[in-house]
Amino acid sequence: MHAVRVNSRGLAALKGLLALVSALVLCVTGYGWHAYQNLSSGLTKSDALTGTGTTSTNGDTNILVMGLDSRLDQNGNPLPKDVLAQLHAGDSSDGGYNTNVLMLLHVPGDGSRAQAISIPRDDYVTLPGDPDGVHKQKIKQAYGLAKDAAERQLRARGVVDQSTLEQQGREAGRKEELEAVEDFLGGVSIDHFVEVTLVGFYDLAKALGSVTVCLAGPTQDSYSGAKFVKGHQDLDAAQALAFVRQRRDYVHPDLNFTDLDRERRQQAFLSSAAYQLRSAGTFADPGRLDALIDVAKRDVVIDSEFDLLNFLQHSQSLLDGNLTFTTLPVKEFSQVDGQDVNLVDLEQVRATVRGLIDPDDATAPADAAGGQLPAATLDVVNATGRNGLAATLQRQLVARGLTQGTVSTERTPRTESAVSYAAGSKTAATALATALGGLPVRADPALASGHEKLLVGTDFSPPADLSDAAGTDEAALAPPTPAVPASSLQGGGIPCVK
Repeated sequence: MHAVRVNSRGLAALKGLLALVSALVLCVTGYGWHAYQNLSSGLTKSDALTGTGTTSTNGDTNILVMGLDSRLDQNGNPLPKDVLAQLHAGDSSDGGYNTNVLMLLHVPGDGSRAQAISIPRDDYVTLPGDPDGVHKQKIKQAYGLAKDAAERQLRARGVVDQSTLEQQGREAGRKEELEAVEDFLGGVSIDHFVEVTLVGFYDLAKALGSVTVCLAGPTQDSYSGAKFVKGHQDLDAAQALAFVRQRRDYVHPDLNFTDLDRERRQQAFLSSAAYQLRSAGTFADPGRLDALIDVAKRDVVIDSEFDLLNFLQHSQSLLDGNLTFTTLPVKEFSQVDGQDVNLVDLEQVRATVRGLIDPDDATAPADAAGGQLPAATLDVVNATGRNGLAATLQRQLVARGLTQGTVSTERTPRTESAVSYAAGSKTAATALATALGGLPVRADPALASGHEKLLVGTDFSPPADLSDAAGTDEAALAPPTPAVPASSLQGGGIPCVK
């Protein structure tokens, strides 16, 4: 086995691979009750989703896969030195709590094709909870910022136990990351989640043995240790690390590698691994199956409401390898405060997700822009410090089909605009949020039935058809053309990638 050194900047593609494969493993196998009990009773459970009140409809299931850049165990203790040596990833002081891999696994209730949607880790987004006072940042940083804020609050209250700080800090991180993804994707309900840390991928690769991948041409990168030939080839654990984290090739510069290519490598590896697990009869091999279950029990966290047996029984599309991997579009690569970020067209991202999750309804929210909105009673809160804005917005939106509700003013300005909704009004609220340029959408149990509330913060920029509300220049609001459009890869086999 070749030794490959993994530094902190090159780890993005490693975190989360175990998590999605584990989710697939739960689906593609018909293993017996004993194995199921062994797995279910041994997994670490989280309450981060408890009480959110949002679920998918029509029997669909959405699972968020989160991969953490961390070299610590569940209690915040450093991994053993021999494990760190195997990872070739530095010591326990390296890494952090960025969710360097985010994938939404959508499993339709009708058994049709499942979707695995990759969210680029550097997408620059609004963080709903302003963790550590940060309003906008890369989506991967939501977890770590919220964890840090929670731990500082606990320490201020006198909590000193490291295990307590770690576990409660991680719960806060999970909640913030889940909310950030839901908001970013336009109110998509996350029903379950799977989380894994860095050591998980290496454990998985060892448990799988060799995995066959395919490359469209030769590629080489001394930075990651990648050195591959054209065509199909079998990778051991160390080579798999190099395969999924490669993002440059100075020998073949015409390949034009970017960070998004590592996401495509993740997808190709997962598709190949799942295909081989299914076709090679791995799940009929008790020894191999036990090894995979042991990996999941050591390295995976799931939400406490995840009924694995029920999920297994209703996931025929994954059983058949009926899965498409899609990477969300990026408008342009840029820098903010010296950091490389992905700037996105929020409406295009959300339209892409709608098209993947519900093709029949993919254009409905987008068509609301400039047209009639679904019926609901609209309350508006002005938190901008600009007099008259709420009333003006409400008049314009009532003219497009909404019912006039209350208008109020918050004396303290708020930096973030958002749309909240009462039970049963999520579809209407999502359409309104889309028509206003892609605002965050949240459930609010305090709202009266049939109501939705628009909070207008200082970040609000009305779309062109509502520009009279704030005198906005319509030319400045023209939708940008994406630099990197959404791209898909079909599962069920061994795809070739660059």
